[in-house]
Amino acid sequence: MMATFPTSEWMQAINEKLNTDEQYARIAHKWEGDIRFILEPDDTFEQTMWLYFDLWHGKCRNAYIEDRSSTTDPAFVLSAPYGNFVKILTGEAGPMQALMTRMISVKGSMAVFMRNVPTVLNFVRCCQEVTGGKI
Repeated sequence: MMATFPTSEWMQAINEKLNTDEQYARIAHKWEGDIRFILEPDDTFEQTMWLYFDLWHGKCRNAYIEDRSSTTDPAFVLSAPYGNFVKILTGEAGPMQALMTRMISVKGSMAVFMRNVPTVLNFVRCCQEVTGGKI
């Protein structure tokens, strides 16, 4: 199922994809931690948007557009201008390149991220497949 990023349909589609993708389940089986993406305004995106993913042992327990008044304290918060997220979803920039060049900022344990590079890459692969260029 392909959906336009970042809509509630996209959040539903990525939730389904993460829960049915055997490769992701195998590689992310030790992952424990929820993630918030903060999409910041830029020239093509006028609002700040929060996307929440509850990831646990190779499954996505929940994924939704999060209200900005949320008091949830996720293990990781990734923030960047909307266009930088688009570059990753379209393959113009690699996820690790984006982290290392600070195209995306990370709050949370960078050590955990670096120990789980295959999980991060597979999460991004699933996001790219769900997006399929629909941005």
